Amino acid sequence: MSGILALGAYVPERVMTNADFEAYLDTSDEWIVTRTGIKERRVAAEDEYTSDLAFKAVEDLLRRHPGALEGVDAVIVATNTPDALFPDTAALVQARFGLKAFAYDLLAGCPGWIYALAQAHALVEAGLAQKVLAVGAEALSKIIDWNDRATAVLFGDGGGAAVVGKVREGYGFRSFVLGADGTGAKELYHACVAPRLPDGTSMKNRLYMNGREVFKFAVRVMNTATLEAIEKAGLTPEDIRLFVPHQANLRIIDAARERLGLPWERVAVNVDRYGNTSTASIPLALKEAVDAGRIREGDHVLLVSFGAGLTWAAAVLTWGGA
Repeated sequence: MSGILALGAYVPERVMTNADFEAYLDTSDEWIVTRTGIKERRVAAEDEYTSDLAFKAVEDLLRRHPGALEGVDAVIVATNTPDALFPDTAALVQARFGLKAFAYDLLAGCPGWIYALAQAHALVEAGLAQKVLAVGAEALSKIIDWNDRATAVLFGDGGGAAVVGKVREGYGFRSFVLGADGTGAKELYHACVAPRLPDGTSMKNRLYMNGREVFKFAVRVMNTATLEAIEKAGLTPEDIRLFVPHQANLRIIDAARERLGLPWERVAVNVDRYGNTSTASIPLALKEAVDAGRIREGDHVLLVSFGAGLTWAAAVLTWGGA
């Protein structure tokens, strides 16, 4: 079996509160908090990019788990805001830490880090890698339209990193659920080299989101994906010690929590402080939960995310066993 051997995370120093948006947008702290639960978010410095956030997340991992990168022979960086189309950000991480590893970026919307965990698990189980460094990092502030009140208030920057490798029997990943529905591509996008989607939808070079449609999609897949992952793991919702959902919207999290029948004390929430950090969202919340002593050896943990594509992913793991 494979599981998470080490974990680290990082957020930029700059804090942007709802009051900062009130100064120039037609919005208010009450409006933002009521609809999203977000009170503040972190924003990368002008000269700070996704690779920098990834580096610092890995450095945090090493501070917490010295020697964790020994034997890492694969690097996956899940991101929607790479420094460049090429070279891939994962290669920059590989070079920074002097790893003898193959490296590639993974682009799958906000669920990207769970996709990366699934691929890391598959690589280890197939014997193609001994240990995999799986990073989720985003500099979303670089692609936001800061004058669009529908999206500007939602997103933040950050990074998270985990080392995936062999764990003892009875621990580690128990199930993965991965999915996509490209018919919803027009609801959440950012242009790159094409001016339009195949269906003719014109795209702009800034993040666009149809909030109403994405909200409906998210509530639905958060329910179906979590239940499917729990069933595949041979568990019931009552067995889940901690639910770590994508930190995009508190109302979406609450709806998923209610469907699972879990009390708030068994749900990880930091959307109020960081907003939606996309692929960094779940590792950030997971790391904080570990630091707070909310996850112990042998606990069953449920992860779930949704995002552009449209994509979704869920996973169940039994913590520990390194």
